[in-house]
Amino acid sequence: MHNKPTSDSEPVPSQPDWQELASRPAFRDLLSAKARFIVPALIFFMVFYLALPILVGYWPDMMKKKIWGEVNVAYLFALSQFFMAWIMAFLYVKVAAGWDKAAAAVIHGQE
Repeated sequence: MHNKPTSDSEPVPSQPDWQELASRPAFRDLLSAKARFIVPALIFFMVFYLALPILVGYWPDMMKKKIWGEVNVAYLFALSQFFMAWIMAFLYVKVAAGWDKAAAAVIHGQE
């Protein structure tokens, strides 16, 4: 199955001039805005994620410390990574909605 128009009277959407779009200041601003969020978020999350095996490897006594019953620091830290992933995803969705609007404005020439 192909997505071809059924008749000659239906308009075929034209592709934007990607070179021209990439040269617009609004497009460069959009890329900068994305990088200002994504790079620090990625660095933070990778440090947070890799902290668990590093802490367990180098400071096992601290990570074995009981917090509540049989629950220790390592278990709580591991559980917190699930919550952090959901928080990061939620923040990304909220911020990316603005990027989608800005990208549509750039494509339609509304700098």
